[in-house]
Amino acid sequence: MPEGDILRRVALRLTQVLAGQELTYSLFRWPSLGSVDLTGQTVETVTAYGKHVLMRLDSGFTFRSHLRMDGAWLVEPAVGGQPAPGSRAGHWTARAVLANQAWVAIGLKLGMADLLRSRDLERLTGRLGPDVMADGFDAPSAAARVASQGSRGIGAVLLDQTVVAGIGTIYMAESLFAWRVRPDRAAAQVPDLPGLLNHARRLLWRSVKARTPTATGLTARGLTSLVHGREHQPCRRCATAIRVMRVGSAPLDRPAFYCPTCQPN
Repeated sequence: MPEGDILRRVALRLTQVLAGQELTYSLFRWPSLGSVDLTGQTVETVTAYGKHVLMRLDSGFTFRSHLRMDGAWLVEPAVGGQPAPGSRAGHWTARAVLANQAWVAIGLKLGMADLLRSRDLERLTGRLGPDVMADGFDAPSAAARVASQGSRGIGAVLLDQTVVAGIGTIYMAESLFAWRVRPDRAAAQVPDLPGLLNHARRLLWRSVKARTPTATGLTARGLTSLVHGREHQPCRRCATAIRVMRVGSAPLDRPAFYCPTCQPN
């Protein structure tokens, strides 16, 4: 599932091509939005909160999308304010298509899409934990939320978007490796939780600013992570074989990669 860095990249790109522009074309292949037409409305802002992309319109509504596991937003040049012939906008996986005179934004395989009154957005964000990538992120306050989970494993807690939003399996694993903490250690027992959250934040923002997504700062194939996705491969720190455990409760449990030597408890 895309993590906070990918959502920020999406929001930044959509801001570049849509913000401040009047929509000349809109199409939704989504049951609850099939009759919605946003043509003539202006996109005011595009932001990300956790794993949600929020497109605020001048009509007082906000289009919210969630990428889930396989979703993506693509951008193509428009032709006459509409998708060009042969555009991906015509593909059956296109769930949302929005265009202005210059650009077309295409939401492929979106896992969630709806139109909310902008004044009601707090009902959505209020159900989520603080966004680790947000301006003014309060690490001590967020750390208290994490510690309140008690004996629950830290890996599962960091993935719980109602506790803290924006961290997924990659940055959970990479941050816990840096902290030398196993993913199943009790959340309340993890040392320096504010530092851990700020470390995850730094990794995520570094990835946003990199040429391609990366948890290490390196972009070469095979070098973008220290532990994530490297089961049975040698730890880059001690050469012990990387292992993977499941964190969280089935059927929503997720893989957590770790080094048994560098993360002993």
